[in-house]
Amino acid sequence: MLILGIESSCDETGIALYNTDAGGALLSHALHSQVLMHQEYGGVVPELASRDHIRHVVPLLRKVLADSGRSLNELDAVAYTQGPGLAGALLVGAAFAEGLAASLGIPTVPVHHLEGHLLSPLLSSRPPQFPFIALLVSGGHSQLMQVNGVGEYQLLGETLDDAAGEAFDKTAKMLGIPYPGGAELAELAESGHPDVVKLPRPMLRSGDLNFSFSGLKTAVLTKVREIGAPSEQQRADIARGFQDAIVEVLVHKSLRAVTDSGLKRLVVAGGVGANRELRRRLDTQAANAAISVFYPALEFCTDNGAMIALAGALRFQAGASIKPAGAFAVRPRWPLAELTA
Repeated sequence: MLILGIESSCDETGIALYNTDAGGALLSHALHSQVLMHQEYGGVVPELASRDHIRHVVPLLRKVLADSGRSLNELDAVAYTQGPGLAGALLVGAAFAEGLAASLGIPTVPVHHLEGHLLSPLLSSRPPQFPFIALLVSGGHSQLMQVNGVGEYQLLGETLDDAAGEAFDKTAKMLGIPYPGGAELAELAESGHPDVVKLPRPMLRSGDLNFSFSGLKTAVLTKVREIGAPSEQQRADIARGFQDAIVEVLVHKSLRAVTDSGLKRLVVAGGVGANRELRRRLDTQAANAAISVFYPALEFCTDNGAMIALAGALRFQAGASIKPAGAFAVRPRWPLAELTA
């Protein structure tokens, strides 16, 4: 079966083509990022995001088909992100997917955006086996889940305020780094000295698997105000102190979740999963505990069409979430716990 995947939940337009034959293969994918457009405003402008998705969805589809050597008439289904996300942006992808599927007489597969992230490591050359613990860390979400199979997710812990990626971006802004800033802050942290700027480790010993990063962000703001106009080295030291704090909390809670579950596999997904320091510490400490850690390829850490095509293909094969093309609705707010197998 040939599944087209469409992602348009926020500020990236992703299109991909996935073939379920021979164990599954990603045939081609293409992505357009709106970062430069939104940088001027210091954050995502929903109306501009929606209009930009409209401009790029057709050219990206044509590129994916050309790169794979396939045609629209070969498609068996169209998967698309139904939610969560920005309502207008979701509507662009959903309307295009439903219209395209209706014209071809094939079904659609609405996909939960976070399910796409959770399953994205299955696209790697070393995919994990079910069940596993998943750390989902992105700009909008920080959650620990037990994943027993497609659609079988148990929430173990989540952030009580800011998500990890959001805390990275907001801290970067305090240090004068333009939006989105999180990746550049991580680069800056590499030239910072460890233990020079000491920051709290929120909820590290809370006894549960929840997170809280708002207080850490406030601690950074207090430090910046104390210094006044930080030098380049002071900025790097603050970035290092912040990254060390957030990584320590993420690693501690993730490994505890794996240990408590009795499993031996940890999957890391989402944009923050690309952070080199997080990967380094997780790999080191997990190895000491005989825990295997799995990551998606860097290109699949952020929002992309490949993860939607994969999730759609797995659900199509299972006979779930399939609907005739036509009437549809998007779900800007959609708790993962509401998703069924």
